[in-house]
Formats: sequence, C-alpha cells, structure tokens
Amino acid sequence: MGGPGLYTGIGKKAKDLLYKDYQTDQKFTLTTYAANGAAITATSTKKGDLILGEIQSQIKNKGITVDVKANSASNVITTITADEYAAPGLKTIFSFAVPDQKSGKVELQYLHDYAGINASIGLTANPVVNLSAAFGTNALAVGADVSLDTATKNLTKYNAGLSYTNKDLIASLNLNNKGDSLTASYYHIVEKSNAAVGAELTHSFSSNENSLTIGTQHILDPLTLVKARFNNSGKVSTLIQHEFRPKSLITISAEVDTKAIEKSSKVGIALALKP
Repeated sequence: MGGPGLYTGIGKKAKDLLYKDYQTDQKFTLTTYAANGAAITATSTKKGDLILGEIQSQIKNKGITVDVKANSASNVITTITADEYAAPGLKTIFSFAVPDQKSGKVELQYLHDYAGINASIGLTANPVVNLSAAFGTNALAVGADVSLDTATKNLTKYNAGLSYTNKDLIASLNLNNKGDSLTASYYHIVEKSNAAVGAELTHSFSSNENSLTIGTQHILDPLTLVKARFNNSGKVSTLIQHEFRPKSLITISAEVDTKAIEKSSKVGIALALKP
C-alpha cells in the first residue's frame, strides 16, 4: 500500500543510513526453525565486561504473530500481533512484560493511501495514551506525535514532522522534545551508482547547540555493503557488512575519536546466522 506511512517513518531512511548496524560491542545471533514453523533466535552480546543474553520465539499462523522474548535480566516480553483481522490496513498489537505489571499495552496501526495512524494505551488504572499520525502521500507527508499521562493530565510528548520524497532523495524536518529541538535530515541516492549519502543536523533551542552527522554507504556487490560517517564531535565510524551465505551476515564496525586520537579505537563485530 502506498501513502505516507506511519509517523515513525519520517526521517527513517536517513537515520538508518547514519546509525543502523553501527556498534562497538560483540554480538552473536543464531536463528533456527522448529518443525511447526516457529522461529527461535538466541542472541548473546558482550558490552564491556557484561555479557547479555536473549532468546526469542516467534510463530505465525493465519495473520496472527506471537513473539516471546526472555532476557538475562529475567524479563519475559510477549507481543501478539493481528494483521488485518478486523479491517484492511489495520494491525492490532497487544504486548506485556513479566514481572512488570504496568507494562501491558494495546496498540492499533492503520495504513491508508493518504494516512498512517498509530494509537496506543497502557493497560493500567491511569494509562499513558499515545497518538501519532501522518497525512499526505508517499511524496509529501506531515505528521504529529502526542502522549498524554492521564494520571497527571499532562502532555509528556509532542512532536511534529514533515517529509518530502522523490525517486532519489528524501528530506525531512522534525520538531522534537516538546519543541526544544529541530532536526533536519537528508537522504540522497547517487545517480547511476550503488551509493547513497545522508546528513542529519539538530539544533537545541534551550542550549543553543548544534549537532551534525554526515554519512555515506556504497554497495560493493550484491553481498557486500560499506558505510562511513562523521560527526561534529570528531568521531569517525566505518562499517563493512557481508552476506557470506543466504540471510547470514557478518558486520564489522570501528569508531575513532579524532579529538582523542591517543585513545584506542572501538571495534564491534556482529555475526548473524540463519539456516
């Protein structure tokens, strides 16, 4: 389906280019499939001296997806998604975590040719209600994102966004943090090449500070992707990702602080195996 998509999609293409898959940890992911079709994924991540683990099981049947995650912090998170069960374009999501008794939430997502709406409410006596919407077309969209704490009757979040898209570029403008920060992002596919460039500039009105990140990616071949980025804090990051077998990826990334070059660079490795 065409249309503007959800509000969370505004600026997403540039964010993915600049931030997705960059990491300085060591991560290993293994996915297997049970006889009933359930996907079981085990993940281990080394962050400094900590080793974090997670196991996830996901099963799909006739438009219903049940996703259960258990992590090393003894949390069990369950998400049930019904896709287009009640009406075309409507997705219903129910989620909760154990032992957090206040984590229950119901979410509705609706996609239309000229609108994308997301509404959620917490399953507590005084829930937080969130509503986000984007209106327009797949070329031009405007949207807003608002959260209300019914216990205090205060708006805990209000953001707005604008996006323009054509065949080789996407430009967006987001007003975030209750109007305190303005972010402009840009994503451009370089004509007649396998490369793309992107940039993100954020201005904070309260601190009068700016942050700028510029990045690029290039597809070396159908199985190999390289990326690089630089920000005004002096940090340079690079990444190479290779699909060494179908759906199995190895990603190596590195980060150097050019303002503290005497410090060791940070290196992250992620290995994802799928049958």
